Amino acid sequence: MGTIDHLSFGWLTPTLSYLMACVGAALGLRCTLRALAAAGPSRRNWLLTAAAAIGTGIWTMHFVAMFGFAVDGTELRYQVPLTLLSLLVAVLVVGLGVFIVGYGAHRGRSLLLGGTATGLGVAAMHYLGMAAVRMHGTLSYSAGTVGLSVLIAVGAATAALWATVTIRTLPAAGGAALIMGVAVSCMHYTGMAAVHVHMHPARTELGGATPMEFIFPLAVGLGSFLFLTSAFVALSPTAHERAAYREAGEIAVEDLRATALDRAA
Repeated sequence: MGTIDHLSFGWLTPTLSYLMACVGAALGLRCTLRALAAAGPSRRNWLLTAAAAIGTGIWTMHFVAMFGFAVDGTELRYQVPLTLLSLLVAVLVVGLGVFIVGYGAHRGRSLLLGGTATGLGVAAMHYLGMAAVRMHGTLSYSAGTVGLSVLIAVGAATAALWATVTIRTLPAAGGAALIMGVAVSCMHYTGMAAVHVHMHPARTELGGATPMEFIFPLAVGLGSFLFLTSAFVALSPTAHERAAYREAGEIAVEDLRATALDRAA
């Protein structure tokens, strides 16, 4: 049995991974809220942005946390196709969840279905990412702990979507994102607590990429995406602000017309 260390870099990786989960959740909640206030192509585009933000935020959280994962007696590598597939699954299934909420007619049913789909997507991303790990040994899981991690993921996703359609103030949305970050981190480390490693005596060459060769550059790239998305969301006017701009423009036009008529008279 291999000795597992989930905090090989101390509390640095849990802290950074939690921050990434919070950023992704905050952006996703904000974009979904914008979508619910929009219609037509604008709603669809906001929901797509929300899916990308939540999915990439959770994926980045997972692999930042995985930097702290170490097994005594073996190096770790990652199979590139499975790692990319885990990212794609995260974005697609989270997208399914937010679209169910964005277009569902029945609020309660939409939240239940959307939260379940999103939570299962988070869990699928996690265990696909773990399947991409290559080491001089095999991984096994405690079924009960795995089931608990899936329940945490579904509960967290449902709560986050509920917050999206219920909360309207910015401080409350920030608090919901912090709670979502805690829930996603709990899901990750609960899933990691289910892991057992059985070492192999043979030392064949490991395939795949090291974390620094592949995971780190990709995580940095996705972190940059989240930063740029946050800037876009922050600078993009809300529907209320656009309406205020239109009203101000109409008032200005009326004032100019009245001035012109007065001068003509």
